[in-house]
Amino acid sequence: MSLMLVNCSACRTPLQLPPGAKSIRCAICQAVTPVAPATAHAPVPSPGAGTPWGAPPSPHGGKRAVICGISYRFSRHELKGCINDAKCMRHLLINRFHFPEASIILLTEEETDPYKIPTKYNIRMALYWLVQGCQPGDSLVFHYSGHGAQQRSYHSDEIDGFDETLCPLDFETQGMIIDDEINATIVRPLPHGVKLHAIIDACHSGTVLDLPFLCRMNRSGQYMWEDHRPRSGVWKGTSGGEAISFSGCDDNQTSADTSALSRITSTGAMTFCFIQAIEREHGSTYGSILNAMRTAIRNAGDTMSGGAVTSILAMLLSGGSLGGGLRQEPQLTACEPFDVYTKPFSL
Repeated sequence: MSLMLVNCSACRTPLQLPPGAKSIRCAICQAVTPVAPATAHAPVPSPGAGTPWGAPPSPHGGKRAVICGISYRFSRHELKGCINDAKCMRHLLINRFHFPEASIILLTEEETDPYKIPTKYNIRMALYWLVQGCQPGDSLVFHYSGHGAQQRSYHSDEIDGFDETLCPLDFETQGMIIDDEINATIVRPLPHGVKLHAIIDACHSGTVLDLPFLCRMNRSGQYMWEDHRPRSGVWKGTSGGEAISFSGCDDNQTSADTSALSRITSTGAMTFCFIQAIEREHGSTYGSILNAMRTAIRNAGDTMSGGAVTSILAMLLSGGSLGGGLRQEPQLTACEPFDVYTKPFSL
């Protein structure tokens, strides 16, 4: 299927035009752009063909992020902590890592802008925006908190025979976003000098970016890199840039939230432990972060359900913890192997 692109009349960001639309509102600057009849007949290749979105508007240079939190409210799939995860991650990026507020796209069901509701279309649009026109020195972040799943892979590029997926708000009608598409969209286009970090708090998320190498770490902190390059020889790494992903659990595991805790706001356990590792100064290297996250989750309580208080970040800074025990193991994947205990972590 062909899609239409139209440049925003204010910031010039290329926008995907819904079929038959007479105007489009920019998710970046909020400007409404009327569409001339001739424009609506200018097809471009579909996103799956890897069409670049062009350079981002000038306020988005250097550091930018896409943050997605989906609660699936009023459905049988409802989750409690995902929107809190998104808000906490946004707070962390702005206040700890100095991401400009204007350089972060936040997708949650609470947003009033229809283009910031975490539908499949909007998540795809945001991911293309994240990498478009990136330059050496840029730092990109993709955080997702929501449902993840698996489906049978028919491409012989998965060790376990399954593709990992993310579940947009409308996944029951529009389908899931599979790891092959995520890899093609935000991993393979990365040029030399650009750094991408993904923090994925979802079930079955160990290799959801389809990165070629997985850091297999035991409980004593010893590790080895597993080679997950497809037997077909298709390259799933970058075009010279760096891509690293922290995920909530292994491909065959599920991720919990902290909704059982009696004194903190409900959040995803993985997001909680990632932020906790950073705030407690365990974030000097990738190995120290991964170790801190895995230790916190192992020590977490078996009874995860329950109440709420003010802010998870305030709780973290005052020394709070999960308490209890969870059966999930955060994972680290990357485009190239490296020494996790000497490589400094930075966003």
